[in-house]
Amino acid sequence: MILKYFELNRLNLEITNFLLFHGKNEGYKNEEINKITNKFNIKVKNYDEKQVIDNTEEFFVNNLNKSLFDSDKIIIINKCSDKILKIIEELIDRNINDIIFILNSDALEKKSKLRNFFERSKKNLVSIAFYPDNFDTLLRIARQTLREKKILLSSECINVLVSKCASDRKNLLNEIEKIELYLKDKKKINNEEVFKIINLSENHSVNELINSCLSKNQKKLFNILNDNIFSNEDCIVIIRSLLRKTKNLLNLITEFHLNNNIDTTIDKAKPPIFWKEKNVIRDQMNIWSIKKLKKLIVEINDIEYQIKKNSYNSINLTTNFLLEKSA
Repeated sequence: MILKYFELNRLNLEITNFLLFHGKNEGYKNEEINKITNKFNIKVKNYDEKQVIDNTEEFFVNNLNKSLFDSDKIIIINKCSDKILKIIEELIDRNINDIIFILNSDALEKKSKLRNFFERSKKNLVSIAFYPDNFDTLLRIARQTLREKKILLSSECINVLVSKCASDRKNLLNEIEKIELYLKDKKKINNEEVFKIINLSENHSVNELINSCLSKNQKKLFNILNDNIFSNEDCIVIIRSLLRKTKNLLNLITEFHLNNNIDTTIDKAKPPIFWKEKNVIRDQMNIWSIKKLKKLIVEINDIEYQIKKNSYNSINLTTNFLLEKSA
């Protein structure tokens, strides 16, 4: 059955528990997946298609065996293609009704076997296409988000912001987050500062840079730094992004020490962790301790002060700090 994305609110997941989300709008898909996972107080498991195909027997044993304490769950399979179809058919044949399966796929052509199976099946399967956001939709999202965050931007800035986000609200929200981080100790921001900040999207993302540092992947970090030309404004955004992610990582590790289950900790994280980052976060949790993260937070605050005090040397200060912490 085909369902429009704006009809998702009428979806009865007690009847329809196989969902195919396909399309290039990762931001919108991520929003709807988070709505579903937050709606139910049950365990969420994430897999890539390759993991399921390469370890099919293990996947079935771990997820389909009935457990008195762990029966209801949501299983998200990412990067899906036609290769997963036979496994989905087998899952459907087993009449599973206590698990919600969400298949997350890139854009699927009309001739796709997986897409056709979901769209034409008479069983309770749903296929939802997530097409790129148009300019008006993104403009509305931008204005609403900026209003909620109490960020004042000119119409010119907002239009440029929307035009640079490649028709995906995820990119738009990432750019607004960069501006919010930059505005931490400021009340106003001018057009020139905004344009410099959003131009970071043309380089490696700040997120990738920070993850490389916290994952202690110095080789990748070094390559990113070499491939890009950062400005003084970029340095402030990078350091504040590092501080935010370090605090989030500290909260995760603190929670992990309480429940002793790394998957549960990641799955129930607030704000939710997108599936593409879960393995990265898991690796970082294995690298860092609470003591080291608390020390790092103090050092980040100190380096931010030094950058502000010595803005002429901010690029060297930021680069050296990131390389030192990734060692």
